[in-house]
Amino acid sequence: MTNSSYSFKVIVIGDGAVGKTSLIKRFVHDTFNKEYINTLGSEITKYSEIVEDVNVNLIFWDLAGQSGFSRIRENFFKGSNAAIVVFSHEETDLGEQSFRNMLKWLQDVYEHCGRIPLILFGNKVDLVDENELTDNKDLPQSDRNLNKLAKDMGFLAYFKTSALTGSGVQHAFKTLIKELYFNQRRLEEHKVT
Repeated sequence: MTNSSYSFKVIVIGDGAVGKTSLIKRFVHDTFNKEYINTLGSEITKYSEIVEDVNVNLIFWDLAGQSGFSRIRENFFKGSNAAIVVFSHEETDLGEQSFRNMLKWLQDVYEHCGRIPLILFGNKVDLVDENELTDNKDLPQSDRNLNKLAKDMGFLAYFKTSALTGSGVQHAFKTLIKELYFNQRRLEEHKVT
């Protein structure tokens, strides 16, 4: 039985209707709800996992992406240990707009949280041809371009995800958990020396 624990606040941000709530529910509960319901303000979900005999607690703050919530949203950023920025790969106005707004969300994180671990999720890959994302280097949302963008913008990684099918979801969230855990271990080891 473990007696150590770490707790981390993780904000999940991006435009409305990109699948932030669905991604959290897929990861935490392995469920998916086809009905879209706007998040009002924020929704908090807790998750715990044992890593190397340490209880790692994540508190996901799912922030409303609609512009009407921008004034209250900045209060929710405070004290965040990491951020997941989500956009939609769907080939619609919503998808294109969410891709363009990704950098605005990143700027919000830097402004309100400073430099914290960041992960980029390109959600709804079930609605596009994944081969096109893999092979078409001229497509701004291609794997090649997004991996480069993620690296250049300071993201830990970029992941293609589908809250509907679960594709990529576990791996993406687990990558963040490990990053937070090992960062905390390094901090503690540095204090000791």
